[in-house]
Amino acid sequence: GNSPAKTQLDYIQTWKEFSKIFKKFGYTPINRYPVVSRWNPTTDFTMASIAAFQPYVVRGEIRPPANPLVIPQLCLRFNDIDNVGLTGSHYTLFSMIGQHCFVDAKQYDMNKYLLEIYKWLNEGMKIAKNEITFHEDAWAGAGNFGPSMEFFSRGLEIGNQVYMQYEQTGKSNRELQIKVLDMGMGQERAAWFTKGTATSYETTFPIVCKKLFSLTRIKTDHKLMKKFLPYSSYLNVDEVSDINKVWKDIAKNIGVEEKELREKINNLAALFSIAEHSRSLLVAINDSALPSNVGGGYNLRMLFRRALTLIDKYSWNVDFEELMELHADYLKPLYPELSENLENVKKIISVEKNKYANSKQKIRMIIPKIIKEKVDKKKLLELYDSQGISPELLKEEAKKGGIDISIPENFYAEVAEMHEKTVQEHSTKKEVGIDFGKLPATTALYFTDYEIVNFSAKVLKIVKNNVVLEKTYFYPTSGGQLHDTGLINNCSVIDVFKQGDLIVHVLEKVNFKQGETVNCLIDSERRYQLAKHHTATHIINAAARKILGNHINQAGAKKDVDKAHIDITHYQSLSEEELKNIENEANRLVNEKIPTRLYFMARDEAERRYGMEIYQGGAVPGKQLRIVEILGTDIECCGGTHLKNTYEANPIKILKSHKISDSIVRIEFKAGKAAVSEEKKELTIEKEIAKLLDCEINHIPKRAEELFLIWKKIKKAEKTELCLKKEELELKSKEETTSDILTETAKLLNTQPEHIIKTIKRFLDGIKNYKK
Repeated sequence: GNSPAKTQLDYIQTWKEFSKIFKKFGYTPINRYPVVSRWNPTTDFTMASIAAFQPYVVRGEIRPPANPLVIPQLCLRFNDIDNVGLTGSHYTLFSMIGQHCFVDAKQYDMNKYLLEIYKWLNEGMKIAKNEITFHEDAWAGAGNFGPSMEFFSRGLEIGNQVYMQYEQTGKSNRELQIKVLDMGMGQERAAWFTKGTATSYETTFPIVCKKLFSLTRIKTDHKLMKKFLPYSSYLNVDEVSDINKVWKDIAKNIGVEEKELREKINNLAALFSIAEHSRSLLVAINDSALPSNVGGGYNLRMLFRRALTLIDKYSWNVDFEELMELHADYLKPLYPELSENLENVKKIISVEKNKYANSKQKIRMIIPKIIKEKVDKKKLLELYDSQGISPELLKEEAKKGGIDISIPENFYAEVAEMHEKTVQEHSTKKEVGIDFGKLPATTALYFTDYEIVNFSAKVLKIVKNNVVLEKTYFYPTSGGQLHDTGLINNCSVIDVFKQGDLIVHVLEKVNFKQGETVNCLIDSERRYQLAKHHTATHIINAAARKILGNHINQAGAKKDVDKAHIDITHYQSLSEEELKNIENEANRLVNEKIPTRLYFMARDEAERRYGMEIYQGGAVPGKQLRIVEILGTDIECCGGTHLKNTYEANPIKILKSHKISDSIVRIEFKAGKAAVSEEKKELTIEKEIAKLLDCEINHIPKRAEELFLIWKKIKKAEKTELCLKKEELELKSKEETTSDILTETAKLLNTQPEHIIKTIKRFLDGIKNYKK
């Protein structure tokens, strides 16, 4: 209630005022980057405004989207989960307003940058000069570091201006090629400071807070809050060894009973946590992250379940989806995209809520057994990690049996730490260390035209049966696509892989010498089929996104000659209907004969023009990106061999799908010749089944279902010694089916398509034996 700022800026106004002032200073305001950092191979989420430009812009390898620039970057972090709601200032998702420039040493002017921040504090936030404190420090993050100036007013850090000058490498530190200004200021803090409210949550999400106060009927004890808030930062669990002592000390200092203090503050903390977590999940899911049991998705699930646990604990009637809608509506002037994808976000949250309810039901059944054992911190972490048992639920159930369980104050931060991402290389990336000495990079020619399979090249180096040519059309194993095979001077090429910037050809034997020019011939049929499967992967990805929603992204892929698969991000298993719809949409794109465009583009231009969705196969290094565009349908950064138009992949046949993790579904498929062979094989199987069942092919599913029901009736009759009439054992159904014959039949028989014939024979034998 007594801010030294002589203006009041709400959350939205803070960015508008900041960007207006910095525009006058020559900065360009740009839109935020996604919180899912697909462009960066080292992290799941964007954790600071500078992270939008790491590693390539900061290294000086590519140009920034503007220079200098300011950005309202939403950031996602999980190390402060336990502090959210409690201290009044901690978040898992926050907007870091960034002030950035990337210049050479001659243009770098730290005094100018600091003066600009001073003017923002003095003229934008209208804080008097004598109320501003600058504190010199140093800062490091995401592999970069440099000196910094933190700026405070009345003890609150509003932001930090870092003069980034160095890069941390594995062995040493090296100076960056360019100098980087990295100023980060919490939008939440600036708004809070000018408004002078009790906590920053009331200014960050005023509409949601108002709704929650109304629903929960919680009333803020303003006298208590005024006494408590100056001490609230002491409850930061990262900086406290004995949290219980801190609570006691605060209660004593402000003259309140500890029990009363804890109760009132924890009620408010729970309300603010629900408000905060709902906004975090809205943004993360909108930006294509999914709650799951692995990687960064684990932390999102933990966030959601923590919010639901708090709702359950206090028996509040809170509609989580409604809170998300209120957040999206309030943030529309800043982040309109949050409203555009809201229905899909709600659908994902609804599925996640059902998963929570189901797991809670199972958990309640096993808790009585658990609480008989010793439940320490290690056990709590293990139970949450392996079975999703929240410590609050365990404590509540244990209390009924007179057992007291102590929950660590930093419990959720420790869980998050356990699931920090480890970068995994793609399964088709091959690492082999062969000493070829110093050689120039191999010129890769396979990007241009998959039809070129005959060429000549000079041999630069031979090590045993490993050969490096000056240039090559042979495709090396990468990006989920298997390597080409063929001949070099009539010697069989059995493997091709990349080692650094060299392309290595592995031969069965070598009949030529270093320095010779050799004739090379690629197996064109294999190459063409691999190209069909690679282009079909892009087609299916686009089809799945249209059928299932914007959260669909490629999480992995493999393209072999016989078949291929694509792993997509999705929150539940696919139904047969969804699979059929994806297949139909994919073949519609195939039949439209859409041209593909293959070209190279500067990374910064590609990102600016197409967005971060181009990184479907993961982060890709380099200043130049190879773009594969299926016109009007799909644009991806990809180094594989591709067709000239979609019709060359005709037809696409989806075989099956299954979940490979909680948020990733694998779709197996065939395209082109491989799909035709599969269809012929299926037709042969269908003819054999029709013969066994003595019916037409389109009568198979219902006739098979009839057979299954008769078989079950026989089993029941055998147990009860009933005698069935002969006519009850006859197959009569002639009902037609328009859906996929084998898929529908397998579903009705509760078996896999490959086991249909065996299952039908078993049922027929059962009827035959019963008749005897």
